[in-house]
Amino acid sequence: MVRQDRWGKPSCPVLGIVGRDYQPLQNREAFEFFDPIAGKRAAIYHTAGALGNGERVWILAKLPEDIRVIGDDIAEKYLLLSNSHDGLSSVQIKFTPIRVVCQNTLTMALRQGPTVRVIHTKDIHERLRNAERMLRLVHGRYDEIEKAFQAMTTIQMNSERLAQYLKGVFPDPIDGEDERARKRMRLRRQWAEYFFIQGKGNQVQGVKGTLWAAYNAIAEYIDHRGAYQSADHRLNSVWFGDGYSAKARAFRVAQEQSRAWVN
Repeated sequence: MVRQDRWGKPSCPVLGIVGRDYQPLQNREAFEFFDPIAGKRAAIYHTAGALGNGERVWILAKLPEDIRVIGDDIAEKYLLLSNSHDGLSSVQIKFTPIRVVCQNTLTMALRQGPTVRVIHTKDIHERLRNAERMLRLVHGRYDEIEKAFQAMTTIQMNSERLAQYLKGVFPDPIDGEDERARKRMRLRRQWAEYFFIQGKGNQVQGVKGTLWAAYNAIAEYIDHRGAYQSADHRLNSVWFGDGYSAKARAFRVAQEQSRAWVN
């Protein structure tokens, strides 16, 4: 059904305000990036959808082979592409591992980033062609991700380490007078501590009590227990918003602190 205004004329919501250099990219063109990848059986189309009024459209593709972290604890490899029409963000291609046992979306930030961005400019089609070459580089980084996950299982957490890790991911506000923000961060740390023990898959031998369990505790809290207004709000946060940022920070802090603990 086409939306109509009060005079019966077709109407649609304003998705964003753009400048003169902005070059629209239709979803069909954006997703053509996947066609040669899927054609080579390097990925299989999985799901697709739109957020809000269509200002962001996404497609998820599954990559072959899995990450075997320890024992039967497996993370499947996914590729996420999103196209936006709000004038604020670029085309994004991300690697998004999903832990099978609990469907945690494990988003991490590597030194050069897990995201390939294609800005809306006049040479966007050339940029998309270049993105395929960049993806080969990002794809190689999955080896780093696998090694990082496996290394987390070798780090045993005690109460002091857990508290240090959770405070690094959910730090107290800079403004020490903001008591509401302090309570919010304490609550997030408490939930993460709960899932560190009670989270799905965190009692498995080789996982229990490790940094890998702590990292997944944060992901499970954000993905499955966060306060979201709607399914769209949840997905937008987990993949693109505050939830994404928190999980990227959780990975970065895990990397930093594990190096200190090993040394």
